[in-house]
Amino acid sequence: MARRLRFNGTDSKNGACPALHDDLDSGEIIVQGTPLTDSQDLAQLQHFGPQDVAVVVPRELLVNHGPKEGDRVPKLIGLEEFGKLFEHFEHSAWHLETRRGYASDREDGGYAEFLETGVAPSDVESGWCQNIRRQTAAGKAVGRVRVVDAPPTPGQLFLLSYARVNAATGEDARNVWREDAELAHLPAEDFWIFDSRLVAVLHFDDTDVLRDVEVITEPGEVLRYCQVRDAAVHTSLPWDDFTAQLHAKG
Repeated sequence: MARRLRFNGTDSKNGACPALHDDLDSGEIIVQGTPLTDSQDLAQLQHFGPQDVAVVVPRELLVNHGPKEGDRVPKLIGLEEFGKLFEHFEHSAWHLETRRGYASDREDGGYAEFLETGVAPSDVESGWCQNIRRQTAAGKAVGRVRVVDAPPTPGQLFLLSYARVNAATGEDARNVWREDAELAHLPAEDFWIFDSRLVAVLHFDDTDVLRDVEVITEPGEVLRYCQVRDAAVHTSLPWDDFTAQLHAKG
């Protein structure tokens, strides 16, 4: 069975090696770099076995992108503290949505209305919308990219319809097909990035209920999520263009 690898980071300016990857199951680190092949160099290596391969990487790669703890202990916060992040961020908040549905949406009265009419209600005066309008009116950037299956699930269609409300608050609401998200190596994670310095990873149970929120502030990890954000925005389409593409596919 193939390893489940996660790109951790690179200091390359042109997308080549060196780079680091994590094995999500074993916790091992995969180092990608230039092979060390000179026989005199290899002879100086201690404990170098016949099946071993040595690679050369800059020190900065390990400093910037290597794990800083042997066993990282997740920092979890409650939903109330999570909600305050949307009131106190300084310049940007961005969300990657990858799930096929959310229990919170299905419990919303507007979801039943959507199932009947095909149009999500426009609750632009909700507390959430009022706060996001205040933030964007102050010049702060708020955005999200939603991953959509082909064909979309009912939950994804609900959010695609609701995207017009997101856009009305000043959000940059975008969508990407799951196939394109996988080609761009976007992770199957839901997370928010605040001010490019704090990541809030959302953990759900098997029934799509938000279980807890993990906060990450370690610079190397935050950088990795910021790189995911850039790739997601580059790969995605504005919600109205994506909707037109969906309708064109019939």
